[in-house]
Amino acid sequence: MMCDVMPTISEDSSSQRGSISSYGEDPNLEQLMVSMLDERDRLMETLREAQDNLLIAEHRVDELEKEREMLNKQLSSSQPKFGHWPLRSGVWLRKMEENLSLKFFA
Repeated sequence: MMCDVMPTISEDSSSQRGSISSYGEDPNLEQLMVSMLDERDRLMETLREAQDNLLIAEHRVDELEKEREMLNKQLSSSQPKFGHWPLRSGVWLRKMEENLSLKFFA
């Protein structure tokens, strides 16, 4: 941990001004500021890249949803339609049994 040392107070006012001005011109502080700005720039670039990737991914999701919708329509149109046949109806099953028995036992 860095510890700042306050300049010594001297009786001579000119040496006091000199020590205060040299205290304000710390090269380590300048290097720290430059490093922080570089890090900020790097993080901003990473953020922009992440935002671009998110937009690309959202666009791809939209495309895939449209493709899935289209494939579902194709699948449903290619399946046989049993909606008009009363498959669960006992009447239909008896009719089929009657037709089969008439064909085979006639």
